[in-house]
Amino acid sequence: MSQKFQILEEAASGSDKKVSIPKVLPAIATRTNMLIYPSAVMPLYVGREKSLTALEESISKFNQLLFLVSQKDIKVDDPSAEDLYEVGTVVKIVQLMKMPDGNYKILVEGLTRAKTVEIIEQERAFMFKIEVLKPRYKATKTLEALIRKVRELALKYVNMSRRFPDEATLALDDTSNPDKFADFVASLLPLKLEEKQALLEEISPRKRLELLMELLTREVEILSLEEELERRVKEKIEQNQKEYYLREKMRAIQEELEGEEDAEIKELKEMLASRTYPKEVVEKAEQEIARLEKMSPYSAEATVIRTYLDWILNMPWYEETGDNIDILKVREFLDKNHYGLMDVKERILEFLAARKFSENLRAPILCLVGPPGVGKTSLGRSIAESMGRKFGRISLGGMRDEAEIRGHRRTYVGALPGRIIQTIRKLGVKNPVIVLDEVDKMGISFQGDPASALLEVLDPEQNSTFTDHFLELPFDLSKVLFITTANVLYTIPPALLDRMEVIEIAGYTDTEKLHIAKDYILPKLYKEYSLDSKRVSFTTAAIKRIIREYTREAGVRNLDRNLAKVIRRAALRLSEGEKSVKVGAKNLEEFLGIPRFTDSDFRKKPEVGVATGLAWTAVGGEIMYIEVLPVPGGKGKFITTGQLGDVMKESAQIALSLARKLCDNEKYSEFFEKTDFHIHVPEGAVPKDGPSAGITLLTAVTSAVTGRPVRYDVAMTGEITLRGKVLPIGGLKEKLMAAYRAGINKVILPKANKKDLEKVPDEIKKALKFVFVDEVDEALREALI
Repeated sequence: MSQKFQILEEAASGSDKKVSIPKVLPAIATRTNMLIYPSAVMPLYVGREKSLTALEESISKFNQLLFLVSQKDIKVDDPSAEDLYEVGTVVKIVQLMKMPDGNYKILVEGLTRAKTVEIIEQERAFMFKIEVLKPRYKATKTLEALIRKVRELALKYVNMSRRFPDEATLALDDTSNPDKFADFVASLLPLKLEEKQALLEEISPRKRLELLMELLTREVEILSLEEELERRVKEKIEQNQKEYYLREKMRAIQEELEGEEDAEIKELKEMLASRTYPKEVVEKAEQEIARLEKMSPYSAEATVIRTYLDWILNMPWYEETGDNIDILKVREFLDKNHYGLMDVKERILEFLAARKFSENLRAPILCLVGPPGVGKTSLGRSIAESMGRKFGRISLGGMRDEAEIRGHRRTYVGALPGRIIQTIRKLGVKNPVIVLDEVDKMGISFQGDPASALLEVLDPEQNSTFTDHFLELPFDLSKVLFITTANVLYTIPPALLDRMEVIEIAGYTDTEKLHIAKDYILPKLYKEYSLDSKRVSFTTAAIKRIIREYTREAGVRNLDRNLAKVIRRAALRLSEGEKSVKVGAKNLEEFLGIPRFTDSDFRKKPEVGVATGLAWTAVGGEIMYIEVLPVPGGKGKFITTGQLGDVMKESAQIALSLARKLCDNEKYSEFFEKTDFHIHVPEGAVPKDGPSAGITLLTAVTSAVTGRPVRYDVAMTGEITLRGKVLPIGGLKEKLMAAYRAGINKVILPKANKKDLEKVPDEIKKALKFVFVDEVDEALREALI
């Protein structure tokens, strides 16, 4: 609803006394003991859907005017027109503010009494035809006598109650308007809703003053009795027994009032008795309810206590959803919604299979790591649906405040629990599936370290007693299935990473992307745009060309965007009269324009001093051309350009020293002494770093020195040492996928990475030839012509 009310916060300001009241107004049903009289100003909380709709109608169409009418039974959550009183108050909204819990607080000014004449609408929101009730009276001596008597009783009540400011006494002096005077006195008294409604429904100021005189006489007598009780209690106890005195006073007052309780406190006690709560929750709730009974309902601390009780009494301490443990159906569901991703699917199926044998099994903490667009977040939703659990998502990107995880201390009115507890209460069960998105992008500030706060949440040994700062009660998170997502691992603190089971999700091959486009993306887009394959059709060649020439990515996000763009262009043609549109490889440029990527982006022939490397990035694998140019007239130094990081510069220094050793003869020794080497990696605006470019740098330097060209269809990756050893690297799958997309035929890899080929798709293994090396000599023999 927040977007719907953006305009309200600007419109609801100011108050116009001269208001023309229409015959039809949106109405809000109030269900508190608070009732507004004409000329009074009062805050009101709006949260129900009908009320929010009426509020929007008031701002946008009725000049900020509303008709407030009270419910006969405040327990009814969704009242009908029959549940409301006929007489209410026409008010004008003078201020609007959004609260932290998503509801709205409005400040309204009472304008006049009105009566419901006809019900215009009550399904979407209340809309009533009303009749304004104008006061009728004559200035007589009897009326003047009534005003004086009521003023006398009201002053006595204000002085005895000691709850009103001096301004209230001054306001009682204004008796020029009997109607407004009677309404002001009525607003001072703590009456029952029925009594307040009776005063509102009485049009005649004289009869209203007579009724007020009776009520004031009763309230003054009660206050006198209260003072007598207080005096009697004080005589019984000693001065230093203050706590005992307060309890005795409360008991005496409750006995005199025949045990009447505030409706709100009674409702809290009934809720506590009607549901099952842990022992510590019951004790805490009883303690806070007892404190609430002793304080003014209008104090700030009472608001904090009511908010706290609302949270702890509505938390799902024991509520759970049963797991749908039909392994074949779950596997079928996951395969239907996600192509590939076998590792994470198997891990979920293992967990469910184990749950069949043990109900006490702790849920795993999974961390899905991979480039954008590979389906990490959507996989979490599918897991929840396949298990029959509720799903929640929390975005951690940019989070810098520890209170977002652990909650705020209950020291101010706006305090709230952390995002974990908020999500669980919203879902209403203690065992949902919660996806913590972008766990690698949290920050640290003076407000704390949210990554450290997550340590307890994501530790299976500790999260069974997770304590939020707001609740101050342990809540069991051990049954929550947490799934975190990240693009990279190195930005996640080691202690946090240790608590999670990492499952790496690499990018998709072209064949996999083709399947995903046909079986998942296009059906979704057809449904979204209300089209079908008969009206807008794609050939397989067209989809392959989009994958090859318009998107180069690990995931399928850009593929989704390009297919959606084609469908929008096709929809335009259909709206212009074409009966159907067929998208093929030849006419694709009519929809998407000139291709972004072509075969000219890659090397086409062997060149001296240029080697093809493979790099890992947060968005998948990339090929990288390293160029080395000998500059005569130098002193054996090297220059680097292309935004190389410190590690890559060190690799370049190692490659240059190792090349001197490998070319150690009279022919090349003088060459090294009188030549500078310029090492450049194209795309200078993109930062590049990492040790795995060592073998590529050495090949390019050796080629430049010896004049032997480097094969254009060979790519390589590996870290080198000064002894000429080739060390293993990470991100092998992503790098091989980059080589596959670039049309590389042969890849030189460290021998220690041979075991990692198991995770590489068969499609890539069939397309590439692998050469595993231990020494740099072996790599140079394969790469140089």
